Amino acid sequence: MERKIAEELDKADPLRSFRDEFLIVDPDTCYLDGNSLGRLPHSTIKAINSFMVEEWGREVVTGWSHWVDEAQSTGDLIGRSALGAAAGQVLACDTTSVNFYQLASAAIQARPGRKTIVTDAANFPTDRYVLQGLAKTFGLHLVMIENENPSISANELITPELLEQYLSDDVALVSLEVVQYRAGARHDIRAINALVEKYGALMLWDAAHAIGSVQMNFDDNGVNLAVGCTYKYGNSGPGAPAWLYVSKAMQSELRVPIQGWFAQRDQFAMGREFDREESIRGFQIASPSLMGLRCVRSSFEMIERAGIGAIEKKAAAGTAMMITLFDNWLSPLGFSLNTPRDAHKRGAHISLVHPEAEQIAIALRQLKNVIPDYRVPNSIRVAISPLANSFAEIYEGFARIRDLVASGDYKKAKSGLSRVT
Repeated sequence: MERKIAEELDKADPLRSFRDEFLIVDPDTCYLDGNSLGRLPHSTIKAINSFMVEEWGREVVTGWSHWVDEAQSTGDLIGRSALGAAAGQVLACDTTSVNFYQLASAAIQARPGRKTIVTDAANFPTDRYVLQGLAKTFGLHLVMIENENPSISANELITPELLEQYLSDDVALVSLEVVQYRAGARHDIRAINALVEKYGALMLWDAAHAIGSVQMNFDDNGVNLAVGCTYKYGNSGPGAPAWLYVSKAMQSELRVPIQGWFAQRDQFAMGREFDREESIRGFQIASPSLMGLRCVRSSFEMIERAGIGAIEKKAAAGTAMMITLFDNWLSPLGFSLNTPRDAHKRGAHISLVHPEAEQIAIALRQLKNVIPDYRVPNSIRVAISPLANSFAEIYEGFARIRDLVASGDYKKAKSGLSRVT
């Protein structure tokens, strides 16, 4: 594959102008880690400065008259721009881990008498750890689908056929990632939702590695519960508020364990007893992080302008180019691919497996100005962030990976300089 093909893709790219909306300090950097932390939009800098000077600075406490419901209005923005969710079903709040705990706990208690939770061994660590804790707390059986074993699952993908082997009328909750954080495999949301519903269980999706890169169409695909972050393809910044989605059909049925005052029906009456608001606000714990929400708003307004359909199309083209470059350049150097080749079964990142993946990932940063990330035991993740990356940047990054490994220079890098991989 020649460089001019990447350049031609950039010329034809309807999203190419969005790259100019990001702060890019060093144009020589090949930033292939937008699946971990997205770049900073220029509009976010303006939004935060304006909030501090024009709102917090001028209005002080009186600003709460229009700040108080921003978790809901920002949630609606996330819903319509990236999730395919109608208004009143998404809250921008807290962290993915807190939201996951809240909804998983509520789902378990909404299915009394059922004693089994199902998830997968390749699921993101926080999700597994939370579910382990809930299983211990409620005396439940946690079933792990061993999808890290290639004889059970290719590329960590959970098909409906595989999942059904673990389902019964004893299952209270099933939880999977929309896109697997390591392998990049993308699950069939509609089919899995329908299957789990057939057994009377509740399905909780973690969309952290999908939101902002692929279409999910929550309302049309029958999603009831989901959580995710905003700082990966959402470009909202490190530690930005996460979000939770609860379909209107489920909002009156579920009760989350943390009953905060923002979920109180008549909040400022400061009532003696908890009286839960029946809308999506009934899932909010406390005061929203206003500066964090302004970061979310500026970035998801960009996603809304671009269109999630166009974003997904570019993600598919970018990962297809990566796989072609893998076949031509990296496979002969001892790499293998742990991501589905079918564009409908993958997200916006791919997983390159190599016995010396950790050392190579370190060397790419130190010696080649290429930024991927490493995931144990042997994976280098590389992503296209459709609004911030050009096809030429992806091409150049892969050329540098090839040259680094072919030369053996990756062995010169110093390891152990950071515990973040």
